[in-house]
Amino acid sequence: MYDDEIMADEAPKRRHFGIESAVFVLLILLSLGGIFITDFSPDDGYGYWLLMVFVFGVVSVFVSWLQTKRKDLDFGDILKAQAMHWLHTIIVVGAASLLNKSGQLQGLSADLVILLILGLSTLLDGYHIGWQFSLLGFFLVGCTIIIGYVNPFMWACVALAVVIIVGAILRGLSLRDEDD
Repeated sequence: MYDDEIMADEAPKRRHFGIESAVFVLLILLSLGGIFITDFSPDDGYGYWLLMVFVFGVVSVFVSWLQTKRKDLDFGDILKAQAMHWLHTIIVVGAASLLNKSGQLQGLSADLVILLILGLSTLLDGYHIGWQFSLLGFFLVGCTIIIGYVNPFMWACVALAVVIIVGAILRGLSLRDEDD
């Protein structure tokens, strides 16, 4: 059970469903943009995924801040936990970057490693932030597998994105109806 489901039972306040859903869709679209860049130029894709680690970290702090407005939570504690989580992610991504510079990882392989790290980190962060981030992590990991096995992979990733977005919106609406 995720923290947002537990807290929904304790404090049934109005959720920021629209904002959180928009952030979720934005992150999926940014991820699809990265997949497109990776398809076009793996070297540019590598830099994009490095940047996305920071973007995902900032967005997760923003979503956590939204949640403190509807729950009785201390934002300082949440900020510390998020900072540590994403700092650790950046350290692992930095290690992967060193492997890339040494020649052990090259081109698409380096992109896929960063994408897997970002997927895992987002998946784990979903336990604290909510099910949408876990689903986003599953999407990133799923796209990594698709990239490895399907050629051309862009349309398969777009199809997965559509399925995940529709499923997330339906689940979000059902949770929202339960809160009313």
